[in-house]
Amino acid sequence: MPKSSSAIATIEEARAFFDANPDIDAVDIIFTNLSGVPRGKRLRQHEVLAVYESGRFLPGSVLVIDITGRDTEETGLVWEDGDADRYCLPVPGTLVRAPWLGDGAGQFTTSFYELDHTPSDLDPRHVLGRVVDRLVADGLTPVVAVELEFFLLEQDGSGRPMIARGLNSGEQPWANEVYSLREMEDFKPFFDDLYAACDAQDIPLESGISEYAPGQFELTLRHKPDALRATDDAVMYKRLVKGVAAQHGMIASFMAKPFAEQAGSGMHLHVSMADGDGNNAFASEDPEGSPLLRHAIGGMKEWLGESMAIFAPNANSYRRFKANSYAPVAPTWGVNNRTVSLRVPAGSPASRHVEHRICGADANPYLAVATVLAGMHYGMTNTVDPGSAIVGNGYEQAPEDYRLPNHWAAAIEAFKNSARMRDYLGDRFVTHYTTVKEVEMARFMAEVTELDYAWYMHNA
Repeated sequence: MPKSSSAIATIEEARAFFDANPDIDAVDIIFTNLSGVPRGKRLRQHEVLAVYESGRFLPGSVLVIDITGRDTEETGLVWEDGDADRYCLPVPGTLVRAPWLGDGAGQFTTSFYELDHTPSDLDPRHVLGRVVDRLVADGLTPVVAVELEFFLLEQDGSGRPMIARGLNSGEQPWANEVYSLREMEDFKPFFDDLYAACDAQDIPLESGISEYAPGQFELTLRHKPDALRATDDAVMYKRLVKGVAAQHGMIASFMAKPFAEQAGSGMHLHVSMADGDGNNAFASEDPEGSPLLRHAIGGMKEWLGESMAIFAPNANSYRRFKANSYAPVAPTWGVNNRTVSLRVPAGSPASRHVEHRICGADANPYLAVATVLAGMHYGMTNTVDPGSAIVGNGYEQAPEDYRLPNHWAAAIEAFKNSARMRDYLGDRFVTHYTTVKEVEMARFMAEVTELDYAWYMHNA
């Protein structure tokens, strides 16, 4: 049975950790807000014990700051609310060493609660927990794995990003070299430290590949029958990758589209459902999976449009969706087919599941998984027919009259007006998420960029 998002770690867990790790005395307390950026404070050992005993006060306004860390006053949670505190309470099993920060460093994850100790409806982890609870109430346990693509970068003399030079060869990769073992070997010191840090944090990191762009990689996190913990792993993993890369003088970027001429970075979510006996409810001799799997796909497919503000949360996110780029452009599904949005991978009948391929690597993992599971629950509950599976080139067969929103403003508006999103993710959450993204979009569009000058200074 998956743990509730409101499960709170005990003081005994913290004491046991410090008994086993007496050298740890610089510990980061971490929370994840609507924008998906881990933030927090650095504490001493005795302060950590106090958090595990009685919580830590932090301002509720930090849940609705934008991706740059700037207040979103329009939410009413800054001045009108007196910038009031809420409780942060520790998540079980997340107090771990943080090797890239030094020998005496650690970290733990927290969730936000109101002062009456009810889970905050604006905390992304609790948003996911509520969706999981609906599935569990129907006798289903989501089994989730998260795959994240990222680039290893460095900066040139002007501060602009460029593909990082190999740590062993000193040479800059330039070709796609998909599945290149040579590129993996060239960055071996980074990957050695990455796997060691994941082992130290009990993050189940498995196989890795060189992806479809120079300097781009994807590593796999093992699936878990606990969506909350699987997503905690993904959030911790992103922070860890960035920290280990910095140790090696590099920048690990999960930006959706860092280079116009190269592939973008996605977050692929692999999901199945376990029944009350722990068996895969999607299992079937049919390559398309069980009827339940088809209905789950039908639900996700039906409301992809109103989900895009979660799956592609930033201005840059929409640069990734291009035909023949391994990024989807329409609500399509198929079997063993990477040209569609929702793929049933090849495998044994017992392993049937769906791979959701829409999210950018920049999406908030908690909110992305919550939205995927909500769509699946909707489809299974309402027996939604996904239509025929795409065979062959899904880009050529994408329906002209129904594609994914390819503009940030359109996606935010569709999300804002979705009754289904308000039902599953919470009315107040949808209102505040929309406000943050609308304000963030206005701030982004107000900036005058180098491209403005290049295109318009002389020609306008």
